[in-house]
Amino acid sequence: MSALHQFIAAELRRRIRNGEIGVGASLPSESQLCEEFSASRGPVRQALATLRSENLVSSGQGRRAIVLDAVPAQPFESFLSFTRRAEITGYVPGQQLQEIALRRPEPEIAAALEIDSDDLAVQLLRLRLLDGRPAMLERMTYVEPIGRPLIDADLNAGSIYALLTEQGVDLHSARHTFDAVPADAADARLLDVPEGFPLLRERRLTTDSQGVPIEWSDDRYRSDIATVTVTNTRSARTAML
Repeated sequence: MSALHQFIAAELRRRIRNGEIGVGASLPSESQLCEEFSASRGPVRQALATLRSENLVSSGQGRRAIVLDAVPAQPFESFLSFTRRAEITGYVPGQQLQEIALRRPEPEIAAALEIDSDDLAVQLLRLRLLDGRPAMLERMTYVEPIGRPLIDADLNAGSIYALLTEQGVDLHSARHTFDAVPADAADARLLDVPEGFPLLRERRLTTDSQGVPIEWSDDRYRSDIATVTVTNTRSARTAML
């Protein structure tokens, strides 16, 4: 059942992205989807629930679900890499390393990483793709002991976080700060947008389980391709305070 509901969700997501089912249009009914995909109502309802969790479609509530957006939201409830976020929202992720170097970082980055201004760090610039289209430009800085192995790694192969995790790096938590910035010359060239185009910027400080900084990143997303959803849940204890 799991594989079938994922297949149904991926196909509906593809139709929404390609405009075959436009924003404001209704999805086929559950019975129509069951017939089309030779499925019972269980996998169909799971697929629709997946699309609702991505804010692509409305809840329906006895009626056909309505398409709300053509851009699947990227969930940050968990600490996930760009690669995993792309995969769970139905995109094919890709990456193109632009540069990587061992250098002294800018003073504000050194301060965030709690290293001396004369300390070396590993900095990289990498373009991220969704279905082959430029989607995000990441400027990442790692403290030298963590980042040095990346210099000889194939960073076009996939997730850096997956690589670091395999090497036993303690990626424990991250603080995300979001704002909007205009595309500078480098952003515009690599993301294929005009200078001044509005970008969604995520600045992220990643620490280990002891609270020691590992990574500082400035990620800039094309606002017409990528979105971010943050879900907060009010606990029962909080509600009583």
